[in-house]
Amino acid sequence: MADCLHLRGISGYGYTGALPEEQTLGQWYEVSLQIYLDLRAAGQSDVLADTLHYGPLIAQVQDIIRRSRFNLVERLATVIADAVLEYPMVEQVKVCLVKKPPIPDFSGQIQVEILRSKGDC
Repeated sequence: MADCLHLRGISGYGYTGALPEEQTLGQWYEVSLQIYLDLRAAGQSDVLADTLHYGPLIAQVQDIIRRSRFNLVERLATVIADAVLEYPMVEQVKVCLVKKPPIPDFSGQIQVEILRSKGDC
């Protein structure tokens, strides 16, 4: 499938992480999505119902970040991917999740990227 909707810079404050500080103090996460779906109908009709309405999807991702309490960012990314794949039009999604962990003497960030398709086990 060649059509792809990119949603970048979805930010949310959450409590996922293996360190105790991450579970109690929380931190900011940033999510980018590449959503693969057929956009031909929307390209012809110019009707919102023929595409993925991304406003509610962004709010859903932010809610998942806010409410989830996992040890691993891999789990958080998977839950986000599963939620995106629930939309009927979506065939595949790439989730890129970024955080800055509270690790002494580390000023960088970590990023996990997963690719999931409908029908994956």
